[in-house]
Amino acid sequence: MSLSNTPDLDDPDQVPRPVVGLTIELASIRETEPHCHRKAQLLYVVSGVITVEAAGGIWTVPPHCAIWIPSGVAHVARSAGPISVGSLYVDPATANSLRGGCGILFVQPLLRELLLRFIAGPSLYPEGDTREARLVAVLLDELQAAPLEPLHLPMPTDRRLRRLVETLIDDPSLRFTIEEWGARVGASNRTLSRLFQRETGMSFMRWRQQLHIGLALQRLASGSSVTNIAFDLGYESPSAFIAMFRRMLGTTPARYFTEAAMGDLEREIRKPPGRAADDTPRVDIRPNAEVVDFGAVAQRHTKQKS
Repeated sequence: MSLSNTPDLDDPDQVPRPVVGLTIELASIRETEPHCHRKAQLLYVVSGVITVEAAGGIWTVPPHCAIWIPSGVAHVARSAGPISVGSLYVDPATANSLRGGCGILFVQPLLRELLLRFIAGPSLYPEGDTREARLVAVLLDELQAAPLEPLHLPMPTDRRLRRLVETLIDDPSLRFTIEEWGARVGASNRTLSRLFQRETGMSFMRWRQQLHIGLALQRLASGSSVTNIAFDLGYESPSAFIAMFRRMLGTTPARYFTEAAMGDLEREIRKPPGRAADDTPRVDIRPNAEVVDFGAVAQRHTKQKS
């Protein structure tokens, strides 16, 4: 782990600029305590995978995506292994017009270059009618326009659903039907289906696929094979797992990180170009608490409400 302090960036929350950036490099798994920032925060993953827990659920953030965390929102985060993350802090007054909740954004080329500009540049840049002020305005426009990624795992609050998801998180290979789950937690098929849709905004099958995607991204980032991941998650064959992964993310597990790094990751709706991560400017600095084992965080999130 390489950590050092930049003299003018001891606490980004206190730096008197509308946007402040830094880069965090970690060589191993690292978890933070729950915390929040006065400023809104954007965590942009250059390489590796992070998982963030905040009010409303869990987000797995793969390479070349970023998670937006509004000011004052308590969160916990953890890397799944070695990571390089750009962290942008946006003053609340400046961030008012942006998204009101957490969400994962796909970082397109112009937004990426703007992020790198503020991450690599001095935190105390000139104020007023300057180039930096104009770049801040463009950055905010690009953040507002950035497409959202479907990598959110919403966590239910109903006690029956909590029991179900805790069991499934403990053993994601379980393949019980919604009827079988109903018999286990004391609710009818119709009740469980209605509760899942109401509390998570998705069906039970879709929620389970979201859980599997988050776990798979972490395992892939740590070097696990597609075959091992497929069987550990309860799929009958690697091809069945690969088909699910492709439906959800638009490419195969084996190609996902390679294509993300090369900027060739295809999307079903959009196909934004990208750039390699090798030329990313880096400023090693003490992280202010960023980034959670997907299953462990989900367990904590549900059990705290029981």
